[in-house]
This record gives sequence, C-alpha cells and structure tokens, in this order.
Amino acid sequence: MNVTAPVLHRTDAGLRPDPSRVVARLFLPGEELPRVRSRVGAVVTRVLALPDDEVEQITADLLSDYSTRHRGYRAMLVEHAAVVRSHIGRDVELSDDRTLLLGAAFTAEFAVEGAALCNPSAVLAPDQSGTAPGQVRVALSLRSIGEGHFSSIGFCSALAGPGPIWSFEDRARPLVGATTTPSRWRIEHLRSVLADEHSVEELASAVLAALPAEFTVSDLDRVLAHVHPELLTRLGARSTVDALRRVITSTYDTRFEAGVELAQQVLLPAAADESNGMEDARFVRFEEPDGTVEYRATYTAYDGQRIAPRLLRSPDLRSFGAHRLSGPAARNKGMALFPRTIGGRYFSLCRSDGESTSVSSSADGYRWETPQLIHPPQASWEILQVGNCGPPIETERGWLVLTHGVGAMRTYSIGAILLDLDDPTRLVGRLERPLLQPAADQREGYVPNVVYSCGGLVHDGILWLPYGVGDALISVGWTPLGDLLEALN
Repeated sequence: MNVTAPVLHRTDAGLRPDPSRVVARLFLPGEELPRVRSRVGAVVTRVLALPDDEVEQITADLLSDYSTRHRGYRAMLVEHAAVVRSHIGRDVELSDDRTLLLGAAFTAEFAVEGAALCNPSAVLAPDQSGTAPGQVRVALSLRSIGEGHFSSIGFCSALAGPGPIWSFEDRARPLVGATTTPSRWRIEHLRSVLADEHSVEELASAVLAALPAEFTVSDLDRVLAHVHPELLTRLGARSTVDALRRVITSTYDTRFEAGVELAQQVLLPAAADESNGMEDARFVRFEEPDGTVEYRATYTAYDGQRIAPRLLRSPDLRSFGAHRLSGPAARNKGMALFPRTIGGRYFSLCRSDGESTSVSSSADGYRWETPQLIHPPQASWEILQVGNCGPPIETERGWLVLTHGVGAMRTYSIGAILLDLDDPTRLVGRLERPLLQPAADQREGYVPNVVYSCGGLVHDGILWLPYGVGDALISVGWTPLGDLLEALN
C-alpha cells in the first residue's frame, strides 16, 4: 500500500442553496407541534366572513403572484380547500374565488434548500442528447435541507468532459412534486420486515395467512374486515394494526408528469416513516445480468425519532418506487449498492454498527444478510467512525470505494479503499491519507469541518467527485483514475 494519496483537483463549478426554489404544501395552523390545539375551524370561519368583493380581489392577487411559482397552483388550492371542507356546512355553497382563498389560507411555501444544499451523488444521465464529443451528461441527486432541518431529494444535471471540464446545467423552475400511489408488496418481504420489528403475533399471523402473494394496502383493509373479531379486541391489537398499516404504506410508487425537467423534480416524504426527511440518496446505475439497466438508490428515512435505510428504483429518473429494506444489515445510515450482481447475488456497503464499513449480500436486493466487516476506523483522521461516500465504482483493478472518515473536532475527510472484484469482502487497497480534507476556505458552513459525498463517477479516465462542503454548498473535484488506483495498490 502506498502512504501517499493523489491530488483531488478542485474545479470552479459549484452550487449554492437557492431560497427561491420553493414548493407549496398543505399548512394546518395549530398542528405544527404535538398536543397543540388546531386553529383550522377558526380560520375557516374568518375566511367565510370576508365580503365577496374583498375575496375576489385577494384571489386575483394570489393567482397573479403565485401561479408562475407553482405548477398547477389553482388545482392545488382547490385540493387544499377540500381538506378543510368538513368545517363547513353541507348546504353552504362556496364561490370559485372563496374556494381558492380558503385553499390558500391552508397553503404555505417551503424553501426546500433554504438551510443547506449538500451530499450529492452522480450517475450517467439517461438523456445524453446534445452532448459534444468526449462529453457526457451527469444526473445528480442533492440533499436539500429546509426549515426545521427537513430533507428532501432534489436533482440537477451537469456536463463532464472533454478532459477535466465540468459545468452545471441551469436548474429550471418551478419545482414540481410527484404523484404518489400505493405499491404492491410480496408476502415474504412483509414477513421479513415484521420479523425484524418483532411484530409477528396471532393477529399479524392471521393477516399474513389471509393476504395474497402480492397485495396492496387495500387488501390489508379487506383482510382486517374479515379476521376473527376477538383478535381485534385483544391487548395490543391496535398497535399491531397500526404497525401493519405503517409498514405497508411505507412503500409507494411516484411519478413526475411529462414535460417536467430533471432539475424541477423534488422527492418529498410520502410515508410516515420518512415524515421528517429523506436524507443522503446514493444513486447507482444498476445493470442486471440480462443487460437491463435501471437506477437504484438507498436513502435514509427519518420520522423524527428513528432512522432506517430505504430503496428507490427507477427506470428513467422520472418514475420511482420506494421500498423497505430488511435484514441484519439494514439497520443504520449509509447503505450503498454495488452496480451489478456478483456470483448471482446483490451486494451493498453498510455501517450497521454505526462506525465501521461492512459488506452485505442479498438474494433479492431487499433482505440483507449479516454484514462482514471490511474497514474499521484505523487512521487518525477516522478515529471516530468511517463510512462510504457512495456506491462502489467498478475498475479493472477492483471495486473503488470512496470513503469518509471522522476525526478530531468532528472533521470529515474523504478517502478510498479497493475491494476484490470477485470477492468484495476482501480489502486489497487503502489510502492511508485522505484524498480530500476541508480546506481553509471550505471549513465554514451549516455543519463546519465537513466534506462529504454520496457518490462520484468515472468518465474517460477521470474520477469526478461532487461533494458537499460544510453541509452548505456543493463543490466538484477530479483526479486521474490511474493515479488513484496506483496509490491504492
């Protein structure tokens, strides 16, 4: 092993948080915090009391000010008004203008990256139209952090090459959320998830026995309506039903409408398990043994108390399926998927013990077996913990894994290790010194002394590494792949 590390060259390209990138969300005053009285009814009463001419003027101003900031703004206001319609008598007719104003009273803008923009991952984009010779388009996922440290998954694109040239493409607006629908479950996967949560008792067993091999949440409702009534009155029955519903509704399909550009897309939490954020997506362009290519990503779901790894699958970065993961390795932050199967099995990096990098395998890509330790904290710059900085990159000499280490003063640095191509549980190379540490002009930020990435890519012999600085902005570096591999060997 070489004790020196190659130089990661910084480019002038970068992204900073843009507070004008906003989405509009349902807002119910008084329900922002638990155990606080809702004020929805009082607000509805005040909206209904406004004179017609004032309502017409306010609505006209709203449409003028916000229609260009939000796609489908009028329809969204009608939808939000319907949420609070129960506070209005059935015989009360509302004009179109008052309906829109009612919806606007329960709508608020949210700046998705108002606090920070960080932790990018990079993959070859599905759309390579218009690129020059020697140039590729790169699709990047971004961790966008807004008010309340609420994280969502944003996107952008960049052009890499020819040579060491990188430029971000314009980030279009307005931002657009996706349409979400329930997805299908396999019964064996549900058994695995419930076993992890120790939630399999008589009521759960009865439900599992009655569900078909593949099912949705509507099938759960049908089965619950026909189980033995005494099972539903037993101690703990309510918590069992709640657990079943929470687990099953944690998976979903989501799609962006035609005409929405990649940079306009934002994935917002759509399940209770991720209600406080979707963090640190690590995307990989995954190739099945039959040559089929799709995009996969792991991300961290956070509900305000618990974290758990989740899986995204997408054929085109326009439609996504969100799935639960299970098994001993699916227990913490920082899972990253290998870009293909090895010996007929799926592999991932994980940090199930909270401080070391391990490798796990899976028969189906959903249940991950007991991990095998490959890289514990060793060097001074990683004495607190280590982890990965994105999915492994296949090279002729092995699987290149970008890593992060946390040292004194909670300083994050980026390093690299090399794993055997045929047996990724075997470490064959390691940088003893970091590839990247926070520079003097990159130490400050939302979280000081941090450089961090969720994935780079190789193009034309160059390793490109977009990375977050201080959890506040994004920079880009590059290094010749050959130099890095020589240092690792």
